[in-house]
Amino acid sequence: MKRLSRLARRFGLGRAIGLVLLIAFLALRYWDPNVVQELRLRSFDFYQVMQPRSGEFRPVVIVDLDEESLKKYGQWPWSRTRVAELVTKLTELGTVAIGFDVVFSEPDRTSPGVVATTIAGLDADTRAKLSTLPSNDEVFAQAIRKSRVVLGQSGEDASKESTQPLGMTGFVTLGGDPKPYLVKFPELLRNIPALEQAAAGRGLFSFRPDHDGIVRRAPLAMSAADQLVPALSTEVLRVALNRNSPLVRVNEGGIFSVGLPGYELPTDGNGRVWIYYGHHDKARYVSAKDVLEGNVPPDRFKQRLTLIGTSAIGLKDLKATPVDGAMPGVEIHAQVLESALTRTFLQNPLWTALVEMLVSFAVGVAIVALAPLVSALSLLIIGAVGVGTMVAMSWLAFAHQGLLIDATFPLMSSLAIYVALVFVNYFREQIDRQYIRSTFSQYLSPAVVEQIAKSREKLALGGQSRTMSVMFSDVRGFTTIAEMFKDDPEGLTHLMNRLLTPLSNAIQSRDGTIDKYMGDAVMAFWNAPLDDPDHATNACEAALDMLEQLEALNAERKAEAEASGQKFIPMKVGIGINTGRCVVGNMGSDRRMQYTVMGDTVNVASRIEGQTKSYGVSILVGSKTADALKDQYALIELDSIAVKGKTEPEVVYTVLGRADTAQSGDFQAAREAVAGVLARYRAQDWKGALAALTALRSGKGRYTFEEFATLFTDRIEMFEQNPPGSDWNGVFALETK
Repeated sequence: MKRLSRLARRFGLGRAIGLVLLIAFLALRYWDPNVVQELRLRSFDFYQVMQPRSGEFRPVVIVDLDEESLKKYGQWPWSRTRVAELVTKLTELGTVAIGFDVVFSEPDRTSPGVVATTIAGLDADTRAKLSTLPSNDEVFAQAIRKSRVVLGQSGEDASKESTQPLGMTGFVTLGGDPKPYLVKFPELLRNIPALEQAAAGRGLFSFRPDHDGIVRRAPLAMSAADQLVPALSTEVLRVALNRNSPLVRVNEGGIFSVGLPGYELPTDGNGRVWIYYGHHDKARYVSAKDVLEGNVPPDRFKQRLTLIGTSAIGLKDLKATPVDGAMPGVEIHAQVLESALTRTFLQNPLWTALVEMLVSFAVGVAIVALAPLVSALSLLIIGAVGVGTMVAMSWLAFAHQGLLIDATFPLMSSLAIYVALVFVNYFREQIDRQYIRSTFSQYLSPAVVEQIAKSREKLALGGQSRTMSVMFSDVRGFTTIAEMFKDDPEGLTHLMNRLLTPLSNAIQSRDGTIDKYMGDAVMAFWNAPLDDPDHATNACEAALDMLEQLEALNAERKAEAEASGQKFIPMKVGIGINTGRCVVGNMGSDRRMQYTVMGDTVNVASRIEGQTKSYGVSILVGSKTADALKDQYALIELDSIAVKGKTEPEVVYTVLGRADTAQSGDFQAAREAVAGVLARYRAQDWKGALAALTALRSGKGRYTFEEFATLFTDRIEMFEQNPPGSDWNGVFALETK
């Protein structure tokens, strides 16, 4: 047992974690979830962007139902006679085969017979003559018979009852039944029977893009309506080469090739070919309008394959590809045909997954073995060389062999193992930092905790004296609220948590330190443990934020009370802030310590908070705090008091808002009115002060100071009976806390 313990210590925690990660990554590659697939596919996309397929040889011409053609001959679908004219002209120009990237699933509504039965008011002779004319579909079918035409079909996801598809192309299969592996469509949308019987071939033009919507692979054969159906590109190639049947090869891993003898393309297990894209090129296209009007060179189509499709945005046949964000679907079929005819295609055979896993294993084992023996920098350099080698080999395989071998997975697994080992090497330092975070995260903002964790010397243990701003906050009328929950203590706890959470967040978001919670009260301070030159401003901002948070909470509670039919009592808080010298640090016993603040400034802050109810305001600040705030806030001087236990007076101010509030007419009127009251009060002009208080109460502005007026009215009545004396300095001594 001891020997095993020694071996475990010698092997090391880092190596153990590295091996576990390596095994996990190998299992992940075997499972191959979507996120791993997408990362691999993106790397293959990058290769094609860096080296797209050369487009010097153009064996395929696209007749484009473009915007100009639609403008000239009207919106699609066109009359079948016009499409027949297009086929006839292309045949005369010497094209080898024509493939349609559109489907003619319904009869032409402009045929003479249809017109004869649908147009009202026709005379009997005209109706009879129209009925004897061949339909537009018959005209189109005749043009198809005189050429080599492959009609397009579409795979449908909605299953429905249908007749047996007509004129299906037969397949030669080797190695087993390919249907279980093929891309499947429950239903097949095909052309009308007259056209399908006339065509030399029929093929599906449907694609199934990858999870991110990009078409990287095109199926060469599919299963639709439980029939083995060739893709449009496969069928066009078959008709052009005058072959009988496409060939599908199957093994135990699925399908591995589809095509014609001499033109087989390697596929993935589902019969899809990896398309080696060239960039979208207008040189592939000829406008259908130009073909119909005879404005094309005589040799443009000679001995070439022709695909008829559209690049018009309104017909919605644009696909995302690795090299172009929007490529017409017909051009993708053209690129598949070009790859087959020029034998330039991509491969991602099954054995490449084994190569990727073996490389990941070898590099991972090397990192695990070397990590304890070399420095982090040396290991990083070794890893970078290994990664560079992997990427270079992957690129060379693509550039010279058309092989798609993923370098991102070995890179990802190696990087993860390296990072894990580096993490273990610095684990002890992280434990120290985590201790500091856990100690102070309940009291400081996350940003402040992070600064302390990075620079522990900023945290001075023991007491130190500094100028600070201290805040006390208390819920008014808490006893009344608590009585509502006398039979529901859990409900009261939930309510207090709803209150204290946003208030605490407001403090911490302004770099405040929460000293303690005292029931429904909160004590906080600024400028410790880290320096904060704007501590008074931040304390004031926190107080205003707290009132905004409380207003939002009351709105939520009111809506809840109305919905449940319960009584609603709004929650109010009083906030006192004072600035001055304090002693701050870790204080307590050798068994239990607390990071806290002490001093006369703290006591005055607590007394100031206690007077908020008397003055009828939410925020009261001391004179030093007010001096630090300057003109940034809407401050109104309310009184000069001597709090209980102190002889030195303290001028107190209320904060009603920020600079925008200070510019309002209501605030300026209220400040002048209160200043007028204080001037007369301190001059012992009792009648003038009472008149000023009456004017203050009857003011039409936003601020009436009702409790302030009541407080001073009571004082004046007392002073009228017991004058304070000629040497009175206007300071009122408080008898309560």
